[in-house]
Amino acid sequence: MLFIIRFVVVVIFSILICLFGTIYCLFSPKNPRHVATFGHAFGRLSTLFGLKVEVRVPADAGNYGNCIYIANHQNNYDMVTAANAVQPGTVTVGKKSLVWIPFFGPLYWLAGNLLIDRENRAKAHGTIAQVVHHIKERNISVWMFPEGTRSSGRGLMPFKTGAFHAAISAGVPIVPICVTDTHNKVKLNRWNNGHVIVEMLPPIDTSAYGKEQVRELAAHCHDVMAARLVELNAEVVDREKAAKR
Repeated sequence: MLFIIRFVVVVIFSILICLFGTIYCLFSPKNPRHVATFGHAFGRLSTLFGLKVEVRVPADAGNYGNCIYIANHQNNYDMVTAANAVQPGTVTVGKKSLVWIPFFGPLYWLAGNLLIDRENRAKAHGTIAQVVHHIKERNISVWMFPEGTRSSGRGLMPFKTGAFHAAISAGVPIVPICVTDTHNKVKLNRWNNGHVIVEMLPPIDTSAYGKEQVRELAAHCHDVMAARLVELNAEVVDREKAAKR
């Protein structure tokens, strides 16, 4: 019964967000502030899924300026966990095919997110130039998932280099965002699905890296995030054990 109630409420809530958001964005299409506004709206669904999401954002995060945020990409629940940490003036980079998702696609496009064609290698390479152009011309930050695909319980996957090429070319820092494990964590028939921590780490300066050192930068960011994820996942386990006592 809980599964059915959750499913119905989530579908209705999501459709309402998408319809209202699409209409709202028509008055100022491609305004990058829309992404955080509606990302946080979807983040409210975490309560419906029985998740307690704790977002840790440094007090001075508003002073970081333009940057490229990188986050670990686990599954579809990122929409209700990681979305809570999207900062104003930040857009995401997503597959071009997202625009065809009923209700969600038009909102994703009108909110100002960047769409790329992953099937076309030539266009995919041009994505880096697009990202750099948008950062400089639109005065925005960009959110990317450097793993390039959902990890689905396999841990932090190897990073592709696109986000790091873009950061070096645009001369902006990388800001890692770590989301604790949600693989097999959510049971829709269970009322309480535990704790999730979304933590923004300090910015990583890219000014000392050249294009020939992009893999070194990617490896460094991967190491930083992997180490912090181990600590955060352990913290979640300890909290959930304590809550059961």
